[in-house]
Amino acid sequence: MAPYESDDAVGAARDEYPRSGRRKAARYAVPVAVVGVAAATIGLVPALADSGDPDLPRISAQQLIEKIAKSDVQQLSGTVKVSTDLGLPDLGGLEDGLMSGSGRGGSGDGSSADPKAKLTELVSGTHTLRVAADGPDRQKLSLLESGAEYSLIHDGKDVWGYDSKSNQVFHSTGSASGKDRDAEPPATPKDFADQALKSVDDTTSVTVDGTAHVAGRDAYKLLIRPKQSGTTVGAISIAVDARTGMPLKFTLTPRSGGAAVLDAGFTQVSFARPAASTFDFTPPKGAKVTEEKDAAGAREHTPEHGGDFAGGLEGKDGLKVLGKGWTSVATFDTGAKGGVPTGSQGGELGGFLGSLGDPVSGRFGKGTVFSTRLVNALITDDGKVYAGTVTKDALVKAADAGK
Repeated sequence: MAPYESDDAVGAARDEYPRSGRRKAARYAVPVAVVGVAAATIGLVPALADSGDPDLPRISAQQLIEKIAKSDVQQLSGTVKVSTDLGLPDLGGLEDGLMSGSGRGGSGDGSSADPKAKLTELVSGTHTLRVAADGPDRQKLSLLESGAEYSLIHDGKDVWGYDSKSNQVFHSTGSASGKDRDAEPPATPKDFADQALKSVDDTTSVTVDGTAHVAGRDAYKLLIRPKQSGTTVGAISIAVDARTGMPLKFTLTPRSGGAAVLDAGFTQVSFARPAASTFDFTPPKGAKVTEEKDAAGAREHTPEHGGDFAGGLEGKDGLKVLGKGWTSVATFDTGAKGGVPTGSQGGELGGFLGSLGDPVSGRFGKGTVFSTRLVNALITDDGKVYAGTVTKDALVKAADAGK
């Protein structure tokens, strides 16, 4: 097969996926907790592809982006594998204490079935999801765990979350549930692809990089590469179903090399209409049911400290974006002076944080940088946070400029 032409389709991406001011920070959509310090980004990587590349008609990058944008798959069912390797440290028993009060595992006043708490588990490790959809009003996502399952079901005005391990149910209805769904982190290749394409601008190169078999289907590969230096992102590859235009696999690799940061892709998919019973749900006998208004009240009275820091970032006032494109940095003021507690002043947690962070200084003053393979976050001694998919040096420069 003749090689595919390199076609820069940045303009097409902007046209098909217009960005508003809020979307300017689209790559900060998924909360990533680094020992109670949240940076926000989207992180993804490759799922397994079948061997042997299919021989498909030539297509330009602009045509492929248009194909994704016009894709209108209404019915599907399948299995998605998500593997994330941000290089986070093993927290061991300290993790439970950090996450207390966040609703995770049933701790604190929240529900372990609340999707806002449960789906953030996708930011680490390897997970298997089963997904199904029948139009805009009926979807189901199940997170399969060892001996347990978490399901999120949307059926008309009802949204149900069920955690079989704790036998807890979360329920929301009406327009508020739609707001919650918008706030949920992405979980499928299409979710990831939509967010990535909204972030494309003139700092980005977009080309077609051949073909692949994914989940038994022929696909084109769209390759997105930053033109800027200073970013930790190496490349994003999106495998696009040749027939329907739906993304089947999303891959993000770091500029530092090595394994992909995250792997999100279908291992099996069908575009037939799922059985209506797929979306039926009745709370099991004896299950604890938390209604949305109850959960909202519990979250409203949860203090913003320690492990709930990540939750406190959501919708936080004063969030700003410095710079442009892949080297843009999100910043906000926590209002907490004194920086990160380390050593004896922070106890066990302080000692652990001190071992993870690197002290830095600049025109902004002094602070501590916490790093992953994709996201770096700087917390200054005067309470400001700078986070982005940029190198430590780029982060310090952004803080100096922001000062």
